[in-house]
Amino acid sequence: MPSASTEASTTVGAVPSVSTAVSAAVSDADSRMAPGGPGYRRMSFALFLAGVATFALLYSTQALLPLVSSDFGVSASEASWTVSAATGALALFVLPMSALSERFGRRTLMTASLVIAVTVGLLVPFAPSIGALVALRAVQGAALAGLPASATAYLAEEVRPKALITAIGLFVAGNSVGGMSGRVITGWVAQEWGWRVAVGTIGLIAVACAVAFRLLLPAPRHFTPGSLRPRVLARTVRGHLANPLLCRLYAIGALFMMVFGGVYTVIGYRLTEAPFSLPQGIIGSVFLVYLVGTVSASTAGRLVARLGRRGSLYLAGGTTTSGLLLSLADSLILVLLGLVLITAGFFAGHAVASSSVSHTAQEGRAQASALYQSAYYVGSSAGSTLGAVAFHSGGWAGTVTLGLLAVLGVVSITVFGSHAARAQSRRNPALAH
Repeated sequence: MPSASTEASTTVGAVPSVSTAVSAAVSDADSRMAPGGPGYRRMSFALFLAGVATFALLYSTQALLPLVSSDFGVSASEASWTVSAATGALALFVLPMSALSERFGRRTLMTASLVIAVTVGLLVPFAPSIGALVALRAVQGAALAGLPASATAYLAEEVRPKALITAIGLFVAGNSVGGMSGRVITGWVAQEWGWRVAVGTIGLIAVACAVAFRLLLPAPRHFTPGSLRPRVLARTVRGHLANPLLCRLYAIGALFMMVFGGVYTVIGYRLTEAPFSLPQGIIGSVFLVYLVGTVSASTAGRLVARLGRRGSLYLAGGTTTSGLLLSLADSLILVLLGLVLITAGFFAGHAVASSSVSHTAQEGRAQASALYQSAYYVGSSAGSTLGAVAFHSGGWAGTVTLGLLAVLGVVSITVFGSHAARAQSRRNPALAH
């Protein structure tokens, strides 16, 4: 990660010179948090809880789609919009939310986002129709948009550079725990009391996470507010989109999430059908494999240290591919093993790509992270919808085919990036990534 200070370089208003930013970083680098230092554990646990709440709320209906379909009398592709609407709204609003975080502060925006999201979460169980449910989920997704980009920007400003990948990995691990616990809890609760009580339970859990997050997260010490100037924001965004490496990372995040979103949106439908015919509670427990994602995301820093960024992405892509192919079997054990590999590969790839964005962007890190999150959740929304369509038209094999094409895209982009880096190294070794 470059040593330029993010407290100056990420403002939406006037951007100081690089030399000023470097001087500021040199003067305050030792005051940033590091593993074992003051406030680091509180910060890590607070953002872990924010990640738990975000994914638990965002995907609260995913494991319940067969029940939602039955309750409202709609198809799998129609029910999948309760997931796609939330992730699509998040993708749409994450960039504007990142601009607000530059003005009002990371902690303030994350707190406000959680408050709105959990409030809507308590209203979701009372949705009278599929249209109302989709609308509430869209509002919830828009509110949650304040979390991802603000969290990574907060970490980039408050954590020492060498600890950044590990810190972001812990936040991503919170995502995996939230996704897992939300689906497992909703599965068993829904089996006894229906999907409405299940999503209400997730709302109450998210309330507890939001309160603990606000009490635990240390106040920022390296944030400098900027003004909301759309012209400067647009210039910053154009600069990021003109960076080939950042664009490759955005595409990789979107493609990985397309695989993940597609697989987990329709896996419940597959497991309710023959030859498995599993009850809702058991299907919810399948999402315990998310714990594998917790491990793979939290160890991303060590993986990059050993294999490098591109080597880690190749490994993540290969692991995901192996999981997709195994999941084609009619054996429940092999399907579960396939889900384990898909989950491990996805979370490792996501942690590597997202932390690489923060490492690459020397200015406007909040916007760089927001663009990544936007692409990531566009991939989730597309994966949820296309995965359901593929399942409807070609069964599980159709969903797997979609996933394999997305992984092929990840590998192709990474290979292209390797060639580009070698060419750049030959031209100017000092500038190669």
